[in-house]
Amino acid sequence: MELNRKLASKELKLIALLILKSGYSFPNDWYQKLVVRQMNDGEMGSLYLFPEGNSIENRSFGEQISEYQFKDADGVDVIASLNIDTNGELFELDIWKTNFEKLIQLPD
Repeated sequence: MELNRKLASKELKLIALLILKSGYSFPNDWYQKLVVRQMNDGEMGSLYLFPEGNSIENRSFGEQISEYQFKDADGVDVIASLNIDTNGELFELDIWKTNFEKLIQLPD
């Protein structure tokens, strides 16, 4: 099982963009305690998000709050979606590379 870790800088920038696009309000320091865990998604880059720094395993998907489309380094379309749980807390960064291959890099 993958261990929890802090966000990488490109992950932080992408989630910040998705939050901005969402219109939802999160505390200014939302990223301070956030830890993530890689999803088993064929290395497309999806992450479970744990806002309080703790792995809470029995949370449930609430809704998708924003989406951003970009091209990977190989020109293939990638869709990144930000999801919250049923309590309105950050839940997942879902990344889908449309050819189901491994993500090469997140956008700048």
